[in-house]
Amino acid sequence: MDLSLWLAFVAASSALLLIPGPTILLILSYALTQGRKVAIASASGVALGDLIAMTVSLIGLGAIIATSATAFMILKWVGALYLFYIGIKMFRSAPSEGAGLVKTDRQATPRQVFRHAAIVTALNPKSIGFFIAFVPQFISVDAAYGPQAGILIATFVTLAALNAFAFALLADLMRTQIARPKVMRRLTQAGGLTLIGMGAATAALKRA
Repeated sequence: MDLSLWLAFVAASSALLLIPGPTILLILSYALTQGRKVAIASASGVALGDLIAMTVSLIGLGAIIATSATAFMILKWVGALYLFYIGIKMFRSAPSEGAGLVKTDRQATPRQVFRHAAIVTALNPKSIGFFIAFVPQFISVDAAYGPQAGILIATFVTLAALNAFAFALLADLMRTQIARPKVMRRLTQAGGLTLIGMGAATAALKRA
């Protein structure tokens, strides 16, 4: 792959990833309310979801969704309903005690959080649409498509994972300084509302 194109992709991807989006806000909420293990699990899930969405986009399913109203509607509503479900569940599970006194049975396990984050990210048609529009700009028509696509997928997912892990670890360091029950409750509720908002945004998407 052309080095200048790859460097341009790295620069553009880094700039986009540094802007905190809904998934980063969710990771921050998990880190502040449930600790490092859960936050890292959510960051890992986001990275896996990005890998799936980007791979699917570049091997052709993205084009099908862009041209098929039925496929788009199915994916859109499955993703929206799932976001609503886990958002409401997270909002209702907001702890009434401090960070170190949250009851274990009211916390999501790292495995559950990993699965949720991966599914939410992978099923978001907005992510697939983004990759369809963004990635082809950095693929040269003079070189083989497959190797270039593989390099771009690996590059973006690595950058996204590093970005998510950095936010998770930073938030975990802040967690020890935030012990007030009201703050913990509000942060958890904010994470739930963020997911509900993502669900609403997904449901409102229209196929171009």
